[in-house]
Amino acid sequence: MLYSKIPQIVTVLKVKSAKGINVIGLLMELVSYTVMMSYNYRNGYAILSYLEYPIILVQEIILIVCVLKLKNMLNTSSFIIAAIYILIAISFLTGIAPLGLLTFLVPLCTPVSVSSKVVQLAEILRTKNSESISVLTWFISAFTNFTRVFTILMESMDFTLLLNFSVNTLLSTSVMLAAYFYKHPKKD
Repeated sequence: MLYSKIPQIVTVLKVKSAKGINVIGLLMELVSYTVMMSYNYRNGYAILSYLEYPIILVQEIILIVCVLKLKNMLNTSSFIIAAIYILIAISFLTGIAPLGLLTFLVPLCTPVSVSSKVVQLAEILRTKNSESISVLTWFISAFTNFTRVFTILMESMDFTLLLNFSVNTLLSTSVMLAAYFYKHPKKD
């Protein structure tokens, strides 16, 4: 999971296109990763227990910048939104925003994550083009979620976690299959 966005970044840069990638879905993932990282940091948890979040967060930001550039969406509005995001992230990390707010937001990360995958799947199906989608990125996501399902089955049988990772496995697999199917769009 630590490097899951790297294949997507490489694919976008290689094909010099972001067609089929949904910006809203990327922003939803960004918010989810930011909340989870901030929550873990503010609670003083050991960095190794949540190291994946800052690493994937950097990758997500790089991917978003690449996609915005390729979609010609780097403009004043995107810089204003980026500034607001930075201010909110800083307020989460420094304690300006109360820890109770992060505690409230953490359970919402699961539906946001699920929604981002649904939005991405819909974008691929709508455009019928996944030329700029990395099948490997979605395979890594599906495989990681599946291994978590298996681990939870063996260790805790926690129904909530099982449901979360099962749905995420299904959706990541669906995006991966749609990306594979629409990898070479038909010419009009």
